[in-house]
Amino acid sequence: MSVHPPLTPTPEAPAPAAVAPGHEKTAPQDVRGFPSTIGGFVYLGVLTAAIVGLGLVGFGHWRVGIIVLAAGVGSASLGRAVLRTKDAGMLAVRNRWFDVALLALTAGALWILAVTVPGE
Repeated sequence: MSVHPPLTPTPEAPAPAAVAPGHEKTAPQDVRGFPSTIGGFVYLGVLTAAIVGLGLVGFGHWRVGIIVLAAGVGSASLGRAVLRTKDAGMLAVRNRWFDVALLALTAGALWILAVTVPGE
């Protein structure tokens, strides 16, 4: 017996069936919406608030920018509180109430920072 495979198909290994070009079978694709969860829309809103807030900070309106950022993080906290874990999408990182508490504390800290720091 040779170590090289035979050049012609043997009865044990039939040749693959010829398929016409353009008619190849492919695995069904998982079609996902954009975004695929309600939490995804909330996440995009938070991302938009973060970009706007940081843009305001970059242009010198730091107090307003931090308040916008705090509002975005606060809306993430609210969204995580009302949405089920399977609907929360990327807002769901840990236990629901841990996420809510951490986001609310962060939003509160940003807001307190923005309204209490003297200047301007």
